[in-house]
Parts: sequence; C-alpha cells; structure tokens
Amino acid sequence: MRALIQRVKRASVSIDGTLHSATGAGMLILLGVEVGDTEADLEWLTGKIARLRIFDDAEGVMNLDVSNIGGEIMVVSQFTLCASTKKGNRPSYIAAAREDEAVPMYERFKSRIAEMTGCKVECGVFGADMAVELVNDGPVTIWIDSRNRY
Repeated sequence: MRALIQRVKRASVSIDGTLHSATGAGMLILLGVEVGDTEADLEWLTGKIARLRIFDDAEGVMNLDVSNIGGEIMVVSQFTLCASTKKGNRPSYIAAAREDEAVPMYERFKSRIAEMTGCKVECGVFGADMAVELVNDGPVTIWIDSRNRY
C-alpha cells in the first residue's frame, strides 16, 4: 500500500460538480492499494499514519499527531500512486490492485484509521472521477510505502 499524506487546512471532494465530502484542518490521505497487499501492510500503514507527528506543538515544532490536534482526515483512493514509470513515458498501472481486491482494503483502511485516531474521517468514492481540492498547510507532504518498511 502506498499513501501520500498532506497536512491540510481543509480538503474536499466533489463528484460531477457536487460537493461529496469536506474536512477542516488535518490530513488528506491519497491511498493506492497494490496487488498482494495484506492485512499486515494495512495495519502497519494505518499505525504509521496515525502516529505521524507532522503538526506543530506550542513551540512550532512538528511534534503532534492528527489526534493530538483534534484534526480531521480525508481518505481518497488513487490507483495512480501504484504507477511504474521505469519504461517509456506512459505509466504502467499493472501493480494496482483490481476493484475486488482494492475496495475491501480501502474500506478497511478508512475504518482502521478512524479507530486508531478517533478523528472524523471523510472520503471520496472508489473509482469515481473526483475533483479533490485542498489547502496544503506548510506545505507538508509525506510519502509512505508499506513495502519499504524494513
């Protein structure tokens, strides 16, 4: 599993020009599920993100996690995070899990991140053509890949 985490002041998802979901300050998590991702990948990734200290404390040091600040979380599925650009100029998405594998992992990810953080979690719609808007805070953007944890 691959996640791109952005610290945001706010984020929203619209589908066909209609607002679907929105959050205030916290995290926007773009999530890519790869073929062969396991429950162990999911648990490691959600735990890592839940404990990620990317929010400022009283001294302005990034020392707080999303639950420490009472933040909100937006999770959006994004298969393009699984792209390979090793050959040519057209990305290959062969590593991206198909819907029957990816949807259950995406749904479980949303549940686990909510459980681990106690934060409000909003989301996009798996497979939809979404317009994602955000105001990046910092900017702070972190890339995490469950297959690069050792």
